Amino acid sequence: MAARRKMTFGIIVGNRGFFPHHLAKTGREEIMSVLEAAGATPVVLSPEESHHGAVETYAEAQRCAELFKKHAEEIDGIIVTLPNFGEERGIVDAIRLSGLKVPVLVQATPDRAEAMTIATRRDSFCGKMSCCNNMMQYGIPYSLTTLHTETVQSAEFKGDLEWFSQVCRIVKGLKNLRIGSIGARPTAFNTVRYSERIFETSGITIETIDLSEIFGRINRMKDNDDAAQAKLAAIKKYVTTSGIADAALLKMAKLGAVIDGWMKQAHVTISAVQCWTSMEEFFGVVPCTIMSMMSNELIPSACEVDVPGTLSMYMLALASGTPSALLDWNNNYGNDPNKCVCFHCSNLPKHFFKDVRMDYQEIIAGTVGKENTFGTCVGRVKSGAMSYARFSTDDRRGVVRGYTGPGRFTDDPLETFGGAGVAEIPQLQKLLHYICREGFEHHVAANFSEVSKSVHEAARYLGWESHYHPALEDWPENRE
Repeated sequence: MAARRKMTFGIIVGNRGFFPHHLAKTGREEIMSVLEAAGATPVVLSPEESHHGAVETYAEAQRCAELFKKHAEEIDGIIVTLPNFGEERGIVDAIRLSGLKVPVLVQATPDRAEAMTIATRRDSFCGKMSCCNNMMQYGIPYSLTTLHTETVQSAEFKGDLEWFSQVCRIVKGLKNLRIGSIGARPTAFNTVRYSERIFETSGITIETIDLSEIFGRINRMKDNDDAAQAKLAAIKKYVTTSGIADAALLKMAKLGAVIDGWMKQAHVTISAVQCWTSMEEFFGVVPCTIMSMMSNELIPSACEVDVPGTLSMYMLALASGTPSALLDWNNNYGNDPNKCVCFHCSNLPKHFFKDVRMDYQEIIAGTVGKENTFGTCVGRVKSGAMSYARFSTDDRRGVVRGYTGPGRFTDDPLETFGGAGVAEIPQLQKLLHYICREGFEHHVAANFSEVSKSVHEAARYLGWESHYHPALEDWPENRE
């Protein structure tokens, strides 16, 4: 799996003339120290560029904006820190003039009851409201800390910084995203219809290629092709292939090599692939292992050309830095109303399994022949906390909408085929009613992490509608 990228934050230190200026000085030093300790890079005015490196006047806002512009490609988000009341106009002017469209976190430092004299009183408690009011007026979206006021050295802010970093990774990761759509939507899967045009309004482009072109490139590829042989070695290293014919493994290797090459050529980041049953009938393997390997490397790949599905997988992976899977909400689990079976054939990433082996696709083997269905990654999904998400286009209303929430995979006994696990979701029946009432798909992205609140918050910055289950609320209590 890829290493998590180092974060860079633009910092605006608030200051206001008739409040103690020394608080701005120490506030700047404290936020820089905390960010550097967290492995993040702060971009902030120096004391030589403004009074204590803070922003108060319009001229200081201009200098801050110019600094942010110089680092625009690096800055993932902006943190506004209020060590005293702060000058709200300088803060919002700096953000507006910078032209940055990144998430903004507003933090205010609390007063101490024993230090409320004119020399030490902060009034950040009040200043935060004024700052947020001005951001609302300027049309600047912003995020809030868990507590209205909290020190940057506190455990609360440490959690908020991680949460905010996850939000920033999602927003930046989806900027100008290009998704590869490999093959046509299978006729029997109306459920994965979506609108390319609606996604385009969010800066997300879909690049298509027909399966015939993929098969044509494979046919031109020699068995000893370097890319094919490298992929074959990677497959054997990735998963147990005992009992799988060499010819089938070579087909998978060529498929993987061609898809890799096309994605690089087309500058696409993630993919969705046609499978049932063209791949099996006209090529002779399933693409599951190749897709599993991509997803395991944080390059999500969804089956049945479910483009919104792979997008949802990517949001979770960006937030957590760990692989995502696409699953079916598939079966009830006995009589427990809060548990269900999540299943796929499967192309789940190896990260999801207790143990995994390569096998054949049992569902369609009877139709197309077992010999044409080798390549699934099968096993039991391991236990652990997880987050799920599904975002799709609502074509009638012209919006992107979705839902997300927390849950966990359990160790409850389950004897079945494919890749499957038992999921426990708080108030599951309420969620299922919501999914059916709102007409969402049966596919859902899942990730072994606790990042659903980050996904929900990122959707606000993207201008998407997001339902948080089990309760849709702004209050960041129990933030993941």
